[in-house]
Amino acid sequence: MSRLTESFTSTDAPALPALLEAVRQRSGLGMKQDIRRVSAQLPDLPADWHPNGDDTAAIPLAANGGRGYQLLAIEGMQGELVERDPWFAGWCGVMVNCSDIAAMGGRPAAVVNATWSSAEPGVVEEVIRGMRAAALHLGVHIVGGHTNVRAAHANLAVAIVGHANRLLSSFAARPGQILVAAMDQRGSFRGNSLNWNAATSAPAERLQGDLALLADIADAGLAVAAKDISQAGLLGTCTMLLESARCGAVIDLASIPKPASVCWQDWLCAFPSYGYLLTTTADQLAELLACFHRRDIAAAAIGRLTEGGQLMVDFNQQHDIFYDLTQQPLTGF
Repeated sequence: MSRLTESFTSTDAPALPALLEAVRQRSGLGMKQDIRRVSAQLPDLPADWHPNGDDTAAIPLAANGGRGYQLLAIEGMQGELVERDPWFAGWCGVMVNCSDIAAMGGRPAAVVNATWSSAEPGVVEEVIRGMRAAALHLGVHIVGGHTNVRAAHANLAVAIVGHANRLLSSFAARPGQILVAAMDQRGSFRGNSLNWNAATSAPAERLQGDLALLADIADAGLAVAAKDISQAGLLGTCTMLLESARCGAVIDLASIPKPASVCWQDWLCAFPSYGYLLTTTADQLAELLACFHRRDIAAAAIGRLTEGGQLMVDFNQQHDIFYDLTQQPLTGF
């Protein structure tokens, strides 16, 4: 995902319709629309299982005498990233899976990987080096995988298991709840990409504590729903949350935490190493924000969930629709 070379400056007050259209085109929103080709084909799950469409699968353990949910997820890295920056691709393969587990209110346990590359030396080794570094920093174990060094192109997929005592689920969001954005701004874009990296040079203890914060929030009942901000950007990720919840939202753009040096267009398309959307109630808002602020993570209430299926954005007395789920589904979940 390349960063824009010509964009609104951080001091501009951009025309909102033009800004939102640019975000729709430049973010990874289209990749999320591709999910519709799969979601329509999936069979129904058992009646007591959590539905598909959240950041991870959530398998209830009560039937087997356990407590809470086993969490399972998988992420595939774009082949271009694997070939161009294999170490970072390996790191991201672990990091994004851990983020998905955290977004469900869970704690990660172990990952496996499937790695493909040509016989050219170096790519697979760098991928595994990146995975190893991320696993050590994030406190998760690498327990196996699959390797093919006779493929035409380099690719990487990483899967993860974890556990949640209490879920943070997009399906639990309801109209009237407050929408919160929490994003670690102690970083920068990696190269000319939209990957906001606040992780690779951060201390392992801090990263693990920041990651565990979501499970602590879930256990304390301070939030209802959560979603890891993905390549669809903040607004696209919010649209996915709303699709699961079958509701809408109004976001005040100026309330979104943003580094002063970064323009709105880039920030709304950014894929942050640590970024979450959460919903909560008015009586829990102050303590939820304090949880992030105590760890020097920028967090703020940015809007409210509404009836209907429209994601509305307000900015400098301008109002526009980013996505209308009543007219077009996004992922189909």
